[in-house]
Formats: sequence, C-alpha cells, structure tokens
Amino acid sequence: MTTIRLGRNNYGKSRVRLVRVARHPDRHDLADLTVDVALEGDFAAAHVAGDNAGLLATDTMRNTVYALARGFDVSDLERFGMRLVSHFLEAGPTVTGARIRLVAHPWERLTAAGGGPNEHAFQGGSGGDRVATVAGAAGGAFEIEAGIDGLVVLKTTGSGWEGYLHDEYTSLAETDDRIMATEITARWTYGTTDLDFTASWEAVRTIVLEAFGDHYSPSVQFTLHRMGEAVLAARPEVQRISFSLPNKHHLLYDLARFGIENDHEVFLATDEPYGLIEGTVERAPAVTSESEAQPGAAANGAVSGAPARS
Repeated sequence: MTTIRLGRNNYGKSRVRLVRVARHPDRHDLADLTVDVALEGDFAAAHVAGDNAGLLATDTMRNTVYALARGFDVSDLERFGMRLVSHFLEAGPTVTGARIRLVAHPWERLTAAGGGPNEHAFQGGSGGDRVATVAGAAGGAFEIEAGIDGLVVLKTTGSGWEGYLHDEYTSLAETDDRIMATEITARWTYGTTDLDFTASWEAVRTIVLEAFGDHYSPSVQFTLHRMGEAVLAARPEVQRISFSLPNKHHLLYDLARFGIENDHEVFLATDEPYGLIEGTVERAPAVTSESEAQPGAAANGAVSGAPARS
C-alpha cells in the first residue's frame, strides 16, 4: 500500500512593494524595494487537517515589512533582510526557517537649476537592480547572497568567436571582430556579516563593469571567468560569484546584395533565440591536514550573526 505524506513546503507573501523616504534636513533619500517573504516550518496541520492555528497570515507578513522599515535604512538590503528573518523566526510558533528576497530598484537624483544635486527630485535609474536573499533558521547562521539583475552591457569591438567545433550543421562564420552584448545577472555569497554591504555591492558592480571591457573576449565564457576572477581577487569577503550571461546577438546586416559596403557599421539586434552562458567562479578550498580541519565550519554562504529565538 502506498503511503502518502506531505513533503517540503513553505508559504509567504510575494511582491511587497515598499518605498521609504528618509527625510534629512538638507535632502531626502529614496529607497524603492520589492520584498518576498517565505517561511518554512511545521505547517502539516494546515495542509492535512485544515487547522490554521499555527499559521501567521500572509497579510501580517506584509504589514511586518512596512512596520520594520520605519526608522530603518532599508537601502542596506542585507541588514534589512536580517532584521526581517530574525523577526519572523520569533513571530511564528511553528516557523523554523525564513527566507527574504529583496530587490532595490534604482533612482537617480536630478540636477538642480544651479547645477548641484536636487534635494528631493529623482528620475528612474539604470545600471541594474541590486538584489539580496537572506535566509536563517532558529539557532543557525544567516545565509546571505547578494547580486545584480538586469545590468546591460555592450562593447562594439574587442570580441570574437573563432576556433570552435564545426560539424555538418555549422553555418556560423568565424570572426575576430564582433559586437558583444549581454544582460548580466550575478549572485555572490559573503563569508561574514561584519562589513559594509552597500559599499561591497557597489565595489563588486564596479569591478564587474571594468573587467567586462578591459580585455579581448575570445568567448563569453572567457569574459565570465575574467569578471569572476577580478571580483574574488579584489574583494576577500566574497566567497564565490555566479553569472548568467545571455548572448544578445548583434548581426552584421547584409547590405552587399544592394551593392552597399557594410564595414562593421550597420547591425541587426536580435532578441531570440540567444546563447546562454552560465558559470560560477569560486575560491578553491584551503588545503589542510586532517588534524587541522575544523568540524562545524560555516558553509554554503552561511555567515555568523545567527538569528536566534529569545
């Protein structure tokens, strides 16, 4: 006879839209976030027996996000996520784990008439969304992952695609001069909570952008590794970094059929299909003798500063 049981499950509130204005005497600062809350725990009674006594309403989760944003710098995504995780672990009697995903949507301050920054006027920003995921369990360490979404980059030369495998279905011509464009999605993990998360995120983003443009790219794969290597070399707090890089093709348009020369000037930008290159660059584990190995060390992005029930 087959035994049926409830498997792993979670529930929460998604796409909580939070805007916070920090009103300073000389300026206003704006933070625009989307927050997702997911809780894990002993929720079997609700699934199996329809008993909701141990469940925190998702409407309450939404209200909690807004309440805990009061008086707190929510632009520091990781610390706001840690604040939320700690609260939800204490708030629900059957909650054993909480995961918070945060996305910061960029705004840029306008320039005032005199040329300086406007005190309270903004325009929609660019350069990618800052993202963070913070997870924790009662008595355990925080797991923190930071990242970037939607960072669109392009270089008009300094890229090629040659020497690849050919078979009977190959039609693409080799080239040592092409447009390379992609929309960077990046995720990285920290080995500590004792740092300025905002400064670290800004530094990683700057390194990624510099590394994208500072070399000849024989492939997207090569550039992926170069960007990851540059981040790990410069930022010791980052343990590993993963990239997802769609190849946003720009094809040299055939004008020869019209008797017109096209020397890398006119291109057709295509949306799909596209190549997708993904990979992780990480630090190799330190080589230690068996006697030097320390059991119970933090792993998988878990860092100290444990969320704990009171």
